[in-house]
Amino acid sequence: MNGESNAELARLSAEFFQVQHTGDPFNATQLGVAGFDHLVPDPSREGSAATIAKIAEIERRLAAIDIGDLNEPDRINAAVLTRLAWGARSDLEHSLWECASADAYSSPQAMMFMSIPTASVGDANAAENYVTRLRGLPAFLDAVVERYRLAAAERRLPTRVGVGQAIDQIKGHLALPGEKDTLLGPLLTGGTTFEPFRERASTILAESVRPALRRLLAALENELLPVARPDDRVGIRFVPGGEEGYRAAIRRHTTTDLTAEQIHQIGLDCLAELRQEWQALGAEVLGTDVLPEIFERLRNDPSLRFTDRSQIVTTVADALARAEAVRAQWFPPFDIADCIIEEINPIEAGNAALAYYRPPAGDGSRPGAHCVLTAEPQERFAYEYEALAFHESTPGHHLQIASAQTLTDLPDFRRFLDAEVCGYIEGWGLYCERLADEMGLYTSDLSRLGMLSFDALRACRLVVDTGMHHFGWSRAQAVQFMWDNTATTAANVRNEIDRYISWPGQALAYMIGRREILRLRRVAQERLGSDFDIRAFHGAVLGNAAVPLDVLEQIVLDWVETVAREKE
Repeated sequence: MNGESNAELARLSAEFFQVQHTGDPFNATQLGVAGFDHLVPDPSREGSAATIAKIAEIERRLAAIDIGDLNEPDRINAAVLTRLAWGARSDLEHSLWECASADAYSSPQAMMFMSIPTASVGDANAAENYVTRLRGLPAFLDAVVERYRLAAAERRLPTRVGVGQAIDQIKGHLALPGEKDTLLGPLLTGGTTFEPFRERASTILAESVRPALRRLLAALENELLPVARPDDRVGIRFVPGGEEGYRAAIRRHTTTDLTAEQIHQIGLDCLAELRQEWQALGAEVLGTDVLPEIFERLRNDPSLRFTDRSQIVTTVADALARAEAVRAQWFPPFDIADCIIEEINPIEAGNAALAYYRPPAGDGSRPGAHCVLTAEPQERFAYEYEALAFHESTPGHHLQIASAQTLTDLPDFRRFLDAEVCGYIEGWGLYCERLADEMGLYTSDLSRLGMLSFDALRACRLVVDTGMHHFGWSRAQAVQFMWDNTATTAANVRNEIDRYISWPGQALAYMIGRREILRLRRVAQERLGSDFDIRAFHGAVLGNAAVPLDVLEQIVLDWVETVAREKE
């Protein structure tokens, strides 16, 4: 083996990590990566072009390495880096966000609101970095406006629904009094020590950031909303370059080579497979095996909803505690950060997902968090929140992402990953919703109906995402399909569809990833027979952190062969 090849790969890995998080420091903060909390992204086309050039140079040097010269761990590192570098460059080259996400979920300003307040501000140096970042926000927001204008001039127009969401989000933020500004949050602790930083931050927010937000708001209202794509043209295929961009988005988010047509059919097949489970469990729990009747009962029976926010928090906290209590029976020992339950800011509630996970800080200064929507509890289905907890906390995202951070033998670019390998990350989360059933974690058959409800939702995603972005479905057509095939509320159907509109391809990752993990588990069980150990299998899946699905296949197959040889 050539030591220089391994050394060159190590250099490229470190360079990519730096380029990646310098280009998107908001995501670095969200992932708990230290060293980038003073930066803001450069959303200009010039900024994107500069980052593209850096990544392309990394790819060029990576391609020159003879894989045969690498040791086995570095072969995996090289495979992951190859896929991640392509994905990051492709994402910047197609820049679907400039015409798909002028919204309140995945737009640059939405990421600003979501990520900046998660920064760990524990000392004066961190507080200074935070103030430095706030000082850079006006230029960032003005550059976002300019990027939207350039895209619009090329007829790469955002959707009307997305622009409307962005307008509502910004108005909600600006309606807050200055002392309750979301972006001031991390400096509100620290007592007198942080007082000088709070004063400077308050001045920056009032005199610079809020005026920049008003400029963005004016552009959205006066320039983009009048020309935005209507609800019958929400798919990314309706903008120049959209069809090619969507093909790349599918490959990036699923880390497979499946086509839109194949994924669409997989979704239809999954829904057909779920029908028998719906009927059996519906008859047992609700006294009917007729799907429309099951859906109607789940949607409209007030006894199946929460009555106050504390019930939601208790449900997900108890689910996490049950999972942690039996974790050692199903997984190798992982010394991971704690996971807390955190309520999503009510300002974000109108367009928020039911929950999301925020990783712990790599330096231990911040725990992982299952962030859960508790606003309007009477609109939330009580039977869904256990499955949600198992997806977001343990054994789902928290166990996987927090354990990855502990794998210090891996290069940093692999220890801190999320959306970059969505097929694995979200596939694991969805796998864990069903795994929780095997683990005996659901408290009732009614909660197991919630598990089915989420399965149906993820299967629908394959159909409606490809339906809108590849086949040209209208927003109403996508909403109707999801309404007909799930038990979720009309409001949540709209939120889900609007999320897929704004982030083409991401919603495909869940079911595609879960199916691959299950396929590999079946392969391992068939090959190993009585020697199959579920703890060891989960150790193999989690032991290399998040990886593209084709890399995961090789990891699992190698593990299977190793176990088989040892037993011979």
